[in-house]
Amino acid sequence: MGMRRKGREIALQTLYSLDYVETGAYLQELELLDKFREQLVDIAADQDIDEENRIFLFAEDLIANVLRNLEPIDIQINGHSTNWKVERLALLDKSLLRIATYELLFTDTAPAIVMNEAIEIAKKYCSESSGKFINGVLNGINEELTHAKNPC
Repeated sequence: MGMRRKGREIALQTLYSLDYVETGAYLQELELLDKFREQLVDIAADQDIDEENRIFLFAEDLIANVLRNLEPIDIQINGHSTNWKVERLALLDKSLLRIATYELLFTDTAPAIVMNEAIEIAKKYCSESSGKFINGVLNGINEELTHAKNPC
């Protein structure tokens, strides 16, 4: 398994665990930014990954940036998940979609890689139908972004 895949998996596990951390509604993003590192350290340590490891650093970067950009990420997910709002999604699906949507919106990682990674991780961690759902949402987001960059 590649370093980036493992980093995405650890990021997924950490974001998922943060759904069970109590926060105030008003300052949720700031509280999660403050608390996520402790969760990440525990999850990575369980997999013998220390804080200096590139996998850890990649996961940390993903999580921090997802949390800093939750609003635009969730807007994209809501806009492309027909009849499903982010709040109603299965927690693992939601966390995985947030990571992949962040990568599509804010990184130079090729969309095909982002979508493939999300689908492969969904096969491992999510329900049987999650891969198709996640693929559909990410495809819609990618098509919109592609069209915005190349309107002709």
